[in-house]
Amino acid sequence: MQVKMYTKEYCSFCYAAKRLLTKRGISYQEISLTGEDALEQEMQELTGGETVPQILIDGKAIGGYMELVELDMDGELESSR
Repeated sequence: MQVKMYTKEYCSFCYAAKRLLTKRGISYQEISLTGEDALEQEMQELTGGETVPQILIDGKAIGGYMELVELDMDGELESSR
């Protein structure tokens, strides 16, 4: 499973998403948008989202932290490893 996550400093949901992925033993690529307008535009084009975190799993935008939690509760993070 390839996970890519767009984040910003001082974002509590970003930290929570990183903690959850780490707890599940899932590695991820973090892309910090702090001070990076071009990357923020890239994120919006790829995900359709304007808030962080925005998470992509295997190239598919799943949404943010709450959607990640839903996948975890449904057991999909475990089965996707």
